[in-house]
Amino acid sequence: MRTVSLDPPNVQEVAIDTVVPHLLRATQHAALACQPWIGRGDANAADQAAVSALRQAFAQLPGTATVVIGEGEKDDAPMLYRGEVVGLGGAPAVDLAIDPLENTKACARDTDGAITVVAAAPSGTLWGSGEAWYMDKLVVGPAARDVIDISRPVEENLAVIATATGKAVHELRTVVLDKARHVELISRIRATGAAVSLIPDGDVAGALEVLAPDGRADALMGVGGAPEGVITACAVRVLGGGMQARLAPQSDVERDRLIDAGHSPGAPMTLEDIVTTDQCCMVVTSVTWGSLQRHPLRVPGGWRTRSFVASPLHPRLVVDAVHTG
Repeated sequence: MRTVSLDPPNVQEVAIDTVVPHLLRATQHAALACQPWIGRGDANAADQAAVSALRQAFAQLPGTATVVIGEGEKDDAPMLYRGEVVGLGGAPAVDLAIDPLENTKACARDTDGAITVVAAAPSGTLWGSGEAWYMDKLVVGPAARDVIDISRPVEENLAVIATATGKAVHELRTVVLDKARHVELISRIRATGAAVSLIPDGDVAGALEVLAPDGRADALMGVGGAPEGVITACAVRVLGGGMQARLAPQSDVERDRLIDAGHSPGAPMTLEDIVTTDQCCMVVTSVTWGSLQRHPLRVPGGWRTRSFVASPLHPRLVVDAVHTG
């Protein structure tokens, strides 16, 4: 006999899943707004189109949403700025972490990997700082979530990940951003026998390769954007993976800003430090083709989009939607 619980629903869970359809609609609109700019070589114009579409959609968001971290200041890009309040007002009150157009270069060049992505959680539960631009991240799937330690050498982490996943180290595949700052990291990973999957930009999509059951990677390592770190943390919470991080300033100016704001660059951050609740969500819509999702396609009378939702009630929801009119 199936037992039906009569306990009242979790208030935070109801609040987050109430806003998920609106976040989905917002990312869909942002992805479609980018389409005229694909392959045009103007990353800033594409980013501006995504921001404008998101802001317009967020105006109809039920409740009160506050942007706690985003890409604008780091990239000198059009902002949904930190502290901006959007929505119709009232309850629910949520925090937003936003990357209106992750991998702007891919959009400008018409290459794989551009997405629009938003994460949300109840107010006061997402870490955010306008001073933090970059974050060193270590992301793994559920099997290895309890064994990683970002303070340990990369070789030791790969060894424990291999044991936890039942693989030999040479069978592991690690996602790393293809940046000059990662030359040593890449060399050390390969020296263990593990493979490195290099991506030009967009480590939210890279993290999904680790977290998805059919993903091709076992870990994500290296320094990427701090907003993407917060967004990724929401996906990790929902999908049962593991994540640790530390702020990784890439200039003296950024380091001084962090210290002046009371942050400790290099200090380990747990998943719980970044997002304090499991009642969070992440919504992604593809802008260009990707390893996990296809780009928007023209259909008679409109467009077809592909999105991925990770929320408490829908941890792995793929949404195909047709937009007409």
